[in-house]
Amino acid sequence: MSQRQVLQVFETYQKARTQFVQTVAELATRPQNIESLQNAGVMSLLRPLLLDAVPTIQQTAALALGRLANYNDDLAEAVVKGDILPQLVYSLAEQNRFYKKAAAFVLRAVAKHSPELAQAVVDCGALDALVISLEEFDPGVKEAAAWALGNIARHNGQLSQAVVDAGVVPLLVLCIQEPEIALKRVAASTLSDIAKHSPELAQTVVDTGAIAHLAQMILNPDTKLKRQVFSALSQIAKHSVDVAEMVVEAEIFPAALACLKDPDEYVRKNVTTLIREITKHTPELSQIIVNVGGVAAVVDYLGDSKGNARLPGIMMLGYVAAHSENLAMAVIVSKGVPQLAICLEEEQECHIKAATAWAFGQIGRHTPEHARAVAVANVLPKLLNLYLDCESLEDLQIKAKKALKSILQKCTYLPALEPLLYEAPSNIVKHVVCQFSKVLPHDSKARRLFVTSGGLKKVQEIKAEPGSAIQEYINAINSCYPEEIVRYYSPGYSEALLERIENYQPV
Repeated sequence: MSQRQVLQVFETYQKARTQFVQTVAELATRPQNIESLQNAGVMSLLRPLLLDAVPTIQQTAALALGRLANYNDDLAEAVVKGDILPQLVYSLAEQNRFYKKAAAFVLRAVAKHSPELAQAVVDCGALDALVISLEEFDPGVKEAAAWALGNIARHNGQLSQAVVDAGVVPLLVLCIQEPEIALKRVAASTLSDIAKHSPELAQTVVDTGAIAHLAQMILNPDTKLKRQVFSALSQIAKHSVDVAEMVVEAEIFPAALACLKDPDEYVRKNVTTLIREITKHTPELSQIIVNVGGVAAVVDYLGDSKGNARLPGIMMLGYVAAHSENLAMAVIVSKGVPQLAICLEEEQECHIKAATAWAFGQIGRHTPEHARAVAVANVLPKLLNLYLDCESLEDLQIKAKKALKSILQKCTYLPALEPLLYEAPSNIVKHVVCQFSKVLPHDSKARRLFVTSGGLKKVQEIKAEPGSAIQEYINAINSCYPEEIVRYYSPGYSEALLERIENYQPV
């Protein structure tokens, strides 16, 4: 065989390998092909091609493996069991930038599925190799490495700590300062995935100066970057008063409030989540948000949103109101109560209704004025219905009941209380009767109205244990009226009168 023929054989073999990996990589982009590829044992065929003499074949083989592993955890596990990861990790340090991107893609695809698979990526020594890739000149390699590290860190605190211990955080902070938008996005996302697990991990991110660099990007025109920036700031701020104060001190307000009108739903939701995570900590932080117009802005956001996007805004109003009378009044003045009433009416998900009920409880529990603001919005019957509805989840029933009781204990607005005398069960009626017993002794007009509306008659029909709290409230109400009026509206009085008429003997 001549040298030319030998070269032709090698050339044909190379073309066949190239065509094979390219075809597999292409087929792996379509979900309907995955099972057939798996059944054909394509994993074991791709593995030796990772060490092929031709760089493009290596890269395409890695790309195909990444696409397969990305599809489901079974295929990702097959990559782990096939001892492919150590090969990729070794090559990360040795090969060109194209291969490094493809290898990091495989590591990212495996790590994303579960903590166990992410741990397998860590166990094969991937962290050190990925850290080296973060120091590469090529931004595409940095992006691929940062993404893989984010998929490892996202699962739990232990994996996140392993990522931090590898020295990743300072390099990610450098990455968010790079000009490439795609790299900024992924670096911010990975910082968010690290910070979310514990105060200690968040503090590690803070200590590298990440907040200042993230704060500079809140008005960046790139939508996906803004999503990640606000997510990262939220995950940092949620852990403690100190870090929340540091986020506020980065002077992101009031500028961040403009993003509540952003066209992108996720930017708006992440901004609202950030505001929620700040306001929940202290009255002072809540007051800062109130002072920059944050409550009114979130109320407007609730009006423009639907479904789960409303949840952080609802909770934010509840957190602000919970801190003090003045902050709860700020929510009322900003028209938070009517908007929350709309949310309670429109939303079908039990967890959103439960959060709204809780928020109403935080607003109405302070003073009679606060309770009246809630009662006037016709919220009390809705809370009662949620509590009594057998289809409501237990958490919703508990929150509706608690909110109802805390509002009733302050409410002196009788027109809102009276309907509950007829509809509420005894454990709620007790609180309603208590409020009447406080108001009626001091309000003659209310005493008259209570008789003509049938309220006094209804109170006489309540079956109360002698000496019980509700019996004492009833006695207090009865003492506001002449004895014959009370007797007249007592059950059985008309029968007693008829009996006296029958037994009466005219002279």
